[in-house]
Amino acid sequence: MESQPELFDRGPAAPVDLAPQASAAEPLAHRVPPGIRLGTSSWSFPGWEGLVYDRSATPGTLARHGLSAYARHPLLRAVGVDRSYYEPLPASVWRRYAEAVPDDFRFVVKATRTLVTPGEPSCLDVARARSEVVDPAATALGAKLGAVLFQFPPTPSGALGGPRAFAESLYRFLDAMPEGVPLAVEIRTPGWYTPDYRAALDHGGASHGWVVHPRMLDLAAQRALGPPSADRPTVIRWMLAPGASYEAAREAWAPFDRLQAPDPDNREAVARLALEAAALGSPAMVVINNKAEGSSPASVIALAERLGASPAS
Repeated sequence: MESQPELFDRGPAAPVDLAPQASAAEPLAHRVPPGIRLGTSSWSFPGWEGLVYDRSATPGTLARHGLSAYARHPLLRAVGVDRSYYEPLPASVWRRYAEAVPDDFRFVVKATRTLVTPGEPSCLDVARARSEVVDPAATALGAKLGAVLFQFPPTPSGALGGPRAFAESLYRFLDAMPEGVPLAVEIRTPGWYTPDYRAALDHGGASHGWVVHPRMLDLAAQRALGPPSADRPTVIRWMLAPGASYEAAREAWAPFDRLQAPDPDNREAVARLALEAAALGSPAMVVINNKAEGSSPASVIALAERLGASPAS
């Protein structure tokens, strides 16, 4: 996972635009069920020239200017904001994000890592969660906020008192969040994924963050504890290829300009889960990392082809 550099500078015109080739995806975009939004994890990758962007640009230039071009791609109706995981962002940055995208676009906003890391003094700190991410993002993004995501890293299952104590602490934390703000929780500790955890989410008004990651149960095992929540957004993140590490995948697959390791099994699992959520009436946001198959825009296209082929399956 990469942090995102400063989004905007004060230069005049944006030096990057949408790749002309992207218009070819318009017919495919119309076949994706309208309740499903697809996107990538961050947007500042020079290797996406031709896939998303019309020219070569540095990561910094894309971070500052690429979002408005990204959001005009017919298939890219959501994005994951990773930068907020590394440091709190001021409301002014969230407002600039909102101004760069159309009304139908959605952001999946990662909460600051200190809020979700056992052993950190601010882990599950309600006041800091609200002041650092929930309130500023919700106020500035408004309806464009798809969800604030609290992503807990892989953790020994005995941390925070064990699975039941974790679920109880999580419920108290979520219950203190403001009403009406969409929240999701992603865990990568299989021992924490229990009926108590799912009950904490239900009572706390949050969604389970479905994740494809080697450290977590597969999507079928996650689904075994229950379907997506019909009355809350569904966040699905396809993050990392089986048996891989972020570092190894980055080294092997940069600049992320094509599929390197197609994963039809996980693509099918993601598609079925997104279709189930949409059928339940839950707005589904699927965020894909470059390290899932080698290029997240290419993965979005392949997933859209599956979603558009047989939406009822």
